[in-house]
Formats: sequence, structure tokens, C-alpha cells
Amino acid sequence: MELGVLALSVGMATAAGLVGCFAVMRKMTLASDAISHVALPGIAIALLSGVHPMLGGLATLLLGTLLIWAVESRTRMATETVIGVVFSAALAVGAMFTRGEDLIEALLGDARGPTAWELGLGLAGATGVVIFILGARHRLVIALVSPDLARTAGIHVARLSLVYLLAFSLTVALGLRYLGVLLMGSLIIIPAATAKHVARSLGSMLAVAVAVAVVSILTGTSLARWLHRETGPVIIAVAAGIFFLGLLVRRRP
Repeated sequence: MELGVLALSVGMATAAGLVGCFAVMRKMTLASDAISHVALPGIAIALLSGVHPMLGGLATLLLGTLLIWAVESRTRMATETVIGVVFSAALAVGAMFTRGEDLIEALLGDARGPTAWELGLGLAGATGVVIFILGARHRLVIALVSPDLARTAGIHVARLSLVYLLAFSLTVALGLRYLGVLLMGSLIIIPAATAKHVARSLGSMLAVAVAVAVVSILTGTSLARWLHRETGPVIIAVAAGIFFLGLLVRRRP
């Protein structure tokens, strides 16, 4: 890999591993995969308008996140329920306006290298997500365990939840080019699920999730080139293989 592509891949994987840990703890496992599909209408509209598809995908991801947060805050419905409704609508609209090769690329990603501005924005986005998760990790845990305790401690729970969901959406957007809307959610969830099984503390869980995500990206990309296969499916297959190997490891109390 070129140095820039390598840096972006590692940054994306690091962000995915960190964000995924809190998605697993929030029991957003299935919802995390669904939320990536919210990007599809934006990609479709961008293709029809001559705009870069990743910008369209990012825009609808952020708008969808704000909608999910607003509905969740006003109705007290479960996050998974709200995401499921928004996901279904987004998938239907996106599929209606995206055709042929464009739809396949949007769903499964494209292995072509990023342009200079994509590289710069991608690295900036990944850095921002990593800084937020590491800086807010203790507040996120407190808000997850007891929202009332978090409020007592001066934590604005609703705002923290919104920023986390925005970080999640940004992380999804970072991987759309390589993994597409079908597979990016898997890179967020599988490493975190592996880490949850083998780790004994929050710090070790975050470290293991990042390690699994990075290894999956690097190994999967190399294997895909060697086997002449699409990059995204191979990356997720490697991550899944590590997960099943991790099941053989018994976590000590």
C-alpha cells in the first residue's frame, strides 16, 4: 500500500474499533449495520447531480443521525427501533434512484485509491473520531450505566448521545469507499464483539478492537489483491475469522 492509503486505512480501522466498542455496549449491534444503509440515498442523489458520491453519503448519514436522535429524544423509543425505520426508508429510496454498477459499488465499495482531498478529509475525520472517543470514554460509560448518575455528575446525556451518533456516522462515511453500505457496519461491530469476549477492562477492550480492525483491513486488503477478489468482502471475512478464533479464548474472571 502507498503511505497515504495505509495511513487512511489504519485511521479508519482505529475509529471503527473504538466506536464499535460503545455500539456493542449500547446493544446497537444490529442497528449499527443498518445505519450505514442511510448513506445510500445520498450516494444516489450525488450520482444524479454530478457530486462526489461520498459527500452525498456523508450528508444523508449526518441528516439521518440528527433525525434518529430527535425522534429518540422526543418519543423515548429505542435507538434500534428508530434506526430500523429510517434504514428501511433510506434503503428503499436509494435503491429506486441507483442502478447497475453504481448500486453495486455503493453497496460493496470500491478499491480504488483516494484522491488527495479524500485522503486529507478522511484522516481529519478519523483523527476527530479517535480524539472524541478516547476523551469521552468514561462519560460514555457512565451515561450508559446510569443516565441519572451521569446527569448528577454534570454530564449532558442527550448531547453526548448526539455527538456519539455523529461520530458513528462519520466513521461509517470513512469506510464507504472501501466497504460500501453493506459491509462498513460489520467492520465496526465484529472487532468490538471480539474484544468484548476476550477483554477484561474498558482499556483492553478498546485496544483489542482497534487491533482486530487494523489487522483485518491490512490482511484483507493484501489477500484481496493476491486472490484478485473484491477488497471489502475479504476484509470482513478476515474479521469474522478472527472473531471465531477469539471464541476459543476463555476470558479469565
